Amino acid sequence: MTERFAGKVALVTGGGSGIGRATALAFAREGAAVVVAGRTRASLEQTVRLIEKEGGTGDAVTGDVARAADVERLVATVVERHGGLHIAFNNAAVLAAGPVTEIDERTWTAMVGTNLTGVWLCLREEVAHMRANGGGVIVNTASIGVTAVPGLGAYGATKAGVVALTKAAAREAIADGVRINAVSPGPIATAMSLRPGESEADRASRVGDRIPAGRIGTPEEVAAAVLWLASAESEFVVGHELTVDGAATA
Repeated sequence: MTERFAGKVALVTGGGSGIGRATALAFAREGAAVVVAGRTRASLEQTVRLIEKEGGTGDAVTGDVARAADVERLVATVVERHGGLHIAFNNAAVLAAGPVTEIDERTWTAMVGTNLTGVWLCLREEVAHMRANGGGVIVNTASIGVTAVPGLGAYGATKAGVVALTKAAAREAIADGVRINAVSPGPIATAMSLRPGESEADRASRVGDRIPAGRIGTPEEVAAAVLWLASAESEFVVGHELTVDGAATA
């Protein structure tokens, strides 16, 4: 156990499950007070209970990152309750599969709203606070899905946008002490990576056959990458996209 984040306040969007939950737990284990955000209170509160069970400090705030008013309230609530915001992991995302020419407008709009507009809205509020308060660190969740994956073109487009947004924002904010990077997970053992009706064993077999590492990744492995990007160990890493995919895109 280390205390890399003792005295820090970390915000994790999409913190009710999967990579978000694993990362929230990892931050808490290393001393941070962690606020998890998302649309479903029950899952957020479960994450908080897991944090508190291990002796950490957790808090939950509901809201939709695709709504500017919700994001403004989220950041303001974190600062009000915990005295500041030092680290943000903009991780909330949704996925819908289908050929680019068959995705309907409602599905497209929902993915863009959460996956791209949501990251932009969070960045806008987080950077403003951090600039005014001595700096901070932000990590955005992108994806190896930006490559040409049939059936995931719309999703990949939103994540490609996250990469471009991350790099531009990183260059704009670093002079003010705000360091921004992205993490791009490959296939990870979360509910999002399951196909309809697919078992975890079937997914492991399907994914393992096409990953050079021979297996699907874990949320904890992505969390470890996020914590490194958020730590002082990576202070000269700015505007970087860190891929965690078992050599799938190598």
